[in-house]
Amino acid sequence: MNNIKLNKFQYHPFHLVENSPWPILVSFSLLSLTTGAVMYLQGYPNGGLLLTLGLILTASGMGLWFRDVITEGTYEGHHTKQVQKGLIIGIVLFIISEVFAFFSVFWAFFHSSLSPAIEIGGVWPPLGITPLDPFSIPLLNTFLLLSSGAFVTYGHHALIAGDRKGAIFGTLITIILAIVFTVLQYIEYSEAGFTIADSVFGTVFFASTGLHGLHVIVGTIFITVGFIRILNYHLTDTHHIGHESGILYWHFVDVVWLFLFIAVYYWGGN
Repeated sequence: MNNIKLNKFQYHPFHLVENSPWPILVSFSLLSLTTGAVMYLQGYPNGGLLLTLGLILTASGMGLWFRDVITEGTYEGHHTKQVQKGLIIGIVLFIISEVFAFFSVFWAFFHSSLSPAIEIGGVWPPLGITPLDPFSIPLLNTFLLLSSGAFVTYGHHALIAGDRKGAIFGTLITIILAIVFTVLQYIEYSEAGFTIADSVFGTVFFASTGLHGLHVIVGTIFITVGFIRILNYHLTDTHHIGHESGILYWHFVDVVWLFLFIAVYYWGGN
């Protein structure tokens, strides 16, 4: 029989998911998160509380949802090659949506910097703003992030080659470099001579670098989950779609940072 028999009643390679409470939980959590963010930024009472609650519920719902997906693929064997293709398409479409999110931020940056308004002195950076030195922490962070991309690629190739020690080493170094990057970003923010409220320069600077920093944190969690799964023997040379998705996401983060460093830090700060 040429058909793929997955269980007593299924003769196709697709996964028909069971009913789950997590999608509806995450949707309402995201509604609370965005509503709370707007209320907090506008100074409404309890906006910070709603924002915190939405963040906790969103993170919890996504964690439980992803836990079920891991169980489906690792222990129940539902992630056939056909299912893995669908998951890859899903992560690619997700990254494309992230590209357009950053595109909107870069659009705001270049709109303001290429034709500075008279309200900010007709120059860029605006009068009274002292930009950060691109050859200090930003350059170091560039080296760290590009190095992390090289190490995660090394770990990926080691995993495919069946080199468990190499996969663990490459992934662990990636996580360490990502954490150092985030710490340095925090130090940079602490020492900055301007805030997000200081003209359009401060707004687009913190909006662009902050959005990227958020992606670094998410990517670090992504890679860390893959690292834990490697330690627990969840992944094989042909079955590591979740970890591979995290690696694709991390390379996207690397590329965006290069654009940020060149445009916002180097060109935009001179």
